[in-house]
Amino acid sequence: MTAKILLADDHAIVRDGLKALLKSEEDFQVIGEAADGLEAVRLIERLRPDVAVLDLMMPGLNGLEVTRQVARITNVIILSMHANEAYVIEALRKGAMGYILKDSTSADLVKAIRDVIAGKRYLSQPLSESMVDALLKRSRTGELDPYETLTTREREVFQLVAQGKSNVEISELLTLSPRTVEIHRANMMHKLNLESQADLIRLAIKRGVISLD
Repeated sequence: MTAKILLADDHAIVRDGLKALLKSEEDFQVIGEAADGLEAVRLIERLRPDVAVLDLMMPGLNGLEVTRQVARITNVIILSMHANEAYVIEALRKGAMGYILKDSTSADLVKAIRDVIAGKRYLSQPLSESMVDALLKRSRTGELDPYETLTTREREVFQLVAQGKSNVEISELLTLSPRTVEIHRANMMHKLNLESQADLIRLAIKRGVISLD
C-alpha cells in the first residue's frame, strides 16, 4: 500500500529535499506541501495524509499547534533542529508519533515514517523512550498550565500576535472580523495574565511558539 505524505516547512529548499528523498521510496507518495502552519492544517484536513512531516518552527502556526489540531486525522512527525526535552515532551503531549532531528540521516526519516504508519513511536537519538516516558508522566502531575485553557482560535491569535501581526492582518489570515480578533486577543491575554506585547513575546519564546533564531 502506498503511504500518502504531506510536508510542511517554510523553506522551499527543505521541502524539495525531503520530497526528492521520499520519491526514492516506491511505496511513498508526497500528496501535498505547506509553507506555514495555517496552510498545513487546511491541507491535512482536506487531503487526509497517512503521515504529516511538520517543521517545529513555522509562521502562522508552529508545528506543535498544528499537531494539536490534526493528530486525530493523521500521524504526525515533528522535524526539528531542537533536541530540547521540553519541545519533545510538548510534541508528544500534543499527539505527535515521531520527533526527528534535522541532522538525522535519510534512512532515519524513512524509518520514522514506516514506524509511525505501523503505530510505533519514533524518536531520534539521543532521545530515549524511557526518558520521554518519565518526563511525560512527571509533566502530567503538575498544575494546569494556563496556556492549555486557550481555545484553538486563541492559540492561533497568540502565535500571530507574537509574530508581530496586527489585528487587521490576523483577521485576513484567519478569515475573521477585526472585532472578533480583538475579542480573542483580549480573552487570551486575560487567561494568560499578560499585560503587554512584551510579556506575550517572552511567553511565546519560553514556550517555543516562536524562536529567536
